[in-house]
Amino acid sequence: MKKPYIKKIDERGNIKVWVVDGVYVRKNIDHEFTNFGQHFRFKKIPKNEFWLDKESSPNEENFFIDHLLLEYKLMAKGKNYGDALDEADKLEKKERKKSKLFVKIHKKGKKEVIKKIHKKLLKKYSGKIKIWSINGELVRDLFFIDFTEGGHDKVYKFVPENEVWLDDDLALRDRKFVLLHELHERNLMAKGLCYNDAHKSASRIEYFVRHNPTKFDELIKKELL
Repeated sequence: MKKPYIKKIDERGNIKVWVVDGVYVRKNIDHEFTNFGQHFRFKKIPKNEFWLDKESSPNEENFFIDHLLLEYKLMAKGKNYGDALDEADKLEKKERKKSKLFVKIHKKGKKEVIKKIHKKLLKKYSGKIKIWSINGELVRDLFFIDFTEGGHDKVYKFVPENEVWLDDDLALRDRKFVLLHELHERNLMAKGLCYNDAHKSASRIEYFVRHNPTKFDELIKKELL
């Protein structure tokens, strides 16, 4: 099987930190992999490695590495993932508040913040529901630290009504799969389905189209009706 490795960027003790091809990982290794991961969360990651998805703007790497170091340490000692994630999130939030981007933006009103978060309207897929490429780093800094890949107004209160957001750090070849996932999930929730069931259905359709990409156009048309 092809290895997902792109570049080794750091070493922390005996841990090697790799930038990996997240598109490949989600298709061939673990479809739940998002921005980063370690062995105790994703068993197919070797025990002495951290994996970071290749970012379009690699300026969050240090936040992710510090997060993983604490998460890994706690889980190695027997803590469950939920508790370890909470502790690692607290550390990451503390570090993010020191960033120049956070200091510059966080005092602005919500409307001004949203303007900064919005980067590009994807007109091809936008109708009543607006599809935006957004500044994912700002969302993690200001609203929800575990925001990854995409989201919409039916899950996140900070997303304006009738909007779907796609993280600008997504590789272009990955974006359509996440778009299909988010639209399908949102449409089901708009009909009254709970998040857990809608997410499971969206994960199944995303997995299918990653392995059958020629079906994308047909499936996205159904979600845009």
